[in-house]
Amino acid sequence: MSVRGRRVRFWAALVGVLLALGGAAAGVYHLRHVQAGATLPVAPARQSDFFVIIRCRGDLKATRSVQISTPMVPNLRIAWLSPTGEPVQSGDPIIRFDSSSAQQQLQQKEAQLRQAQATLDQAVAQARITVEQDKSDLLDSQYTVERARLEASKTEIVSRLQGEESRIDLGVAEQKMKVQEATVALHAASDKSKIASLTRLRDQAQADVDLTKSRIAQMEIKAPIAGFVVFGFNYSQGYLNAKPFKVGDNAFSGMILAEMPDLDTLELDAKVEETDRGRIAVNQQARVRVDSLPELTLAASIGHISLLAEQSYGWPPARNFHAYASIAHPDSRLRPGMNGGMDIVVSRLPNAISIPAKALFTRAGKPVVYLARNGGYRPVEVQVQARNPDEVAISGIPAGSMVALVDAGKKDQKK
Repeated sequence: MSVRGRRVRFWAALVGVLLALGGAAAGVYHLRHVQAGATLPVAPARQSDFFVIIRCRGDLKATRSVQISTPMVPNLRIAWLSPTGEPVQSGDPIIRFDSSSAQQQLQQKEAQLRQAQATLDQAVAQARITVEQDKSDLLDSQYTVERARLEASKTEIVSRLQGEESRIDLGVAEQKMKVQEATVALHAASDKSKIASLTRLRDQAQADVDLTKSRIAQMEIKAPIAGFVVFGFNYSQGYLNAKPFKVGDNAFSGMILAEMPDLDTLELDAKVEETDRGRIAVNQQARVRVDSLPELTLAASIGHISLLAEQSYGWPPARNFHAYASIAHPDSRLRPGMNGGMDIVVSRLPNAISIPAKALFTRAGKPVVYLARNGGYRPVEVQVQARNPDEVAISGIPAGSMVALVDAGKKDQKK
């Protein structure tokens, strides 16, 4: 073979190798591009009624709550409390106080009552004896007067001296009878006063017994409604060391020891931004979600809205309106103070195409989405009809289209 032939074969082989390498590189690039496109997250465009919402957060509150006050009894010490968080029915005992000292006082008061009653009975019996004795003495005096009057009437048939003696005896008998009548009246008044005094002492002892029994009956407090009990804080050890009341703590008479919220009156107190205040109104529908129960969605409606914006106590300070949503059917697991969110339905778009909010991008100042097709992504300009925090209502693509959740254009630029 000549030198010219060898050179031709060499260059032909070299060109073949280069073509093979170029084809392999193009295939690898295309494969990587397809694989990269296939790994982008996508989501379908759904067609349904689109609810335009305002999202806000707040906490649950009970519009009705029954306060539990301690009885007007001195020296109260808690002996038993209903377990915290345990549901109770109306009429179930929830608090018991130590009644041992009151029981001792009751025994003493009852003994004093028995003694006062015995003294009164003795005085009444003695008064009856005195009345009977006075009646007898008064009858004797009357008999003596009548006999002296009879003797005095004989002055015409007896001597003058005997007549004078009879008249004197009559006067003396009449005076004795007056003295006896005065004695009877004195005894009656004295016995009446003594019996009245002893009756007051007996009634006072009876009142003390009744008061002590009433205090003992108040040592057990029962639930006024069904629900659960929230015990207040005991500040006897200082504000910083305040803890809920427990067994063994002392309590003042007439203080508010606990409260029972009515779980049927739960509502969500949510903060609304000033920019959203003009879009909400009373009786608008809402959806409530509680952080501790994420699987639960509760139907609610706006009951009322605060007239003025309120200053918050956080930092930085902010001013918000408050919207109160009444829950139609509260769940038994809900408790006042739970944090949650609320979606207030402002309007509804029927049969709208919706996509996730993160699937909408801006290209050349216009909203676009990236449709997934044949392993690639094609930008499509769309028109935004409404926006929500998590989704957007658009037009310009058919329902069921798969849209990328990341900016495919930027991903291609990086490559």
